[in-house]
Amino acid sequence: MQPYRLLIVDDHLIFREMITKSLDEITGLEVVGEACNSQEALELTKKLSPDMVILDIGMPHNSGLEVARTIKSSQPEIKILLLTMHKSKDHIAQSLSIGCEGYILKDNAFKDLVSAIMTIRQGQPYISNLVAQEMLYYLDSNLKLPNKYECLTSKEIEVLKHLCEGKSAKAIADSLSISKFTVENHIAKIKRKLSIKNTVNLIRYALSKGYSSLC
Repeated sequence: MQPYRLLIVDDHLIFREMITKSLDEITGLEVVGEACNSQEALELTKKLSPDMVILDIGMPHNSGLEVARTIKSSQPEIKILLLTMHKSKDHIAQSLSIGCEGYILKDNAFKDLVSAIMTIRQGQPYISNLVAQEMLYYLDSNLKLPNKYECLTSKEIEVLKHLCEGKSAKAIADSLSISKFTVENHIAKIKRKLSIKNTVNLIRYALSKGYSSLC
């Protein structure tokens, strides 16, 4: 299997080097570049086409959110994981609206980072527990997502609850003692019922409805 290629973007040299060193020790991951500002980030993303950009929000020149928006516009296949000190509801909501696949805090970087990368690599978004708790109290009236949650079965709601906790399909399967295939089927049915196409929007909707406090 080809290594999963990562670009690290952070203006703090020591922190960036620590992250790079820790990730280079993980089998299957390869840090292919580092950037210290938004301009370098965009240039290296275009040049290297990494699988994922791990991106700080607070940087010189332009914010990481603007960098993420530009990357998603030009290279939407590249995954974006925000690694930041910011946990305001506005920052979190903006990252979801842009289409970022992950959001974790620097306070828990060495605890959450590898799990976040692996989860996103498997096609699932990752939101750290602290970030999810912030989002529980945030209702974005502009989401305009369908109000059809009543049509979900109890099992689908249970799967959705675990998905809101940042668990992968395999982790959900282990928690519920069912197969990964069954979990993926439940998630696909939930998306069809709610007319939501991607998992990021699904989690955003579920958090706004308070699904993570159910079951």
